[in-house]
Amino acid sequence: MEFEAFDVKAKKMVKLKNYEVVKLKNGRLAIKGKSPETGITVYRILSNADAEKLKKTKK
Repeated sequence: MEFEAFDVKAKKMVKLKNYEVVKLKNGRLAIKGKSPETGITVYRILSNADAEKLKKTKK
């Protein structure tokens, strides 16, 4: 799967590289990766539907 997140420095949506799934303090799943434009770390909080898709593809 390929994910996009909003890069605050570049002020636009970018495709994430080297992303990983992380669990936030509140229990939600998110994607954490690097922006190819600026190199900063960006997050995208996953919807419940996207989280279920990820769980199915891991199995």
